[in-house]
Amino acid sequence: MTQYGLMIDYEYCTGCHSCEVSCKNENNIPLGKWGIKLTEVGPFKLYDDKWEWNYIPVPTELCNLCEDRVNRGEKPSCVLHCLGQCMEYGPVEELAKKMAAKGKKVMMFVP
Repeated sequence: MTQYGLMIDYEYCTGCHSCEVSCKNENNIPLGKWGIKLTEVGPFKLYDDKWEWNYIPVPTELCNLCEDRVNRGEKPSCVLHCLGQCMEYGPVEELAKKMAAKGKKVMMFVP
């Protein structure tokens, strides 16, 4: 059986929160809880002219990768609505190859 996951290339995350909003709406998640939560790292100065500032969408225990949507042949809500197009859903083996090619600022969530 093929295992599926969510790859997040957070180098391109704009911090728009559309993943959070679409997840809450799709799954009727109550106020104060999240299926995916956008975290912010930074800003902090690395060197005189370089800063570190990342937005990182982090799936929580409430994330089931929108199994109802996926069973209908649709993408998870966060992937569909990601404005930065930094999320991808697919077989773990394929996503792992893409992650290896990318090298940094990428992570995978497998429920």
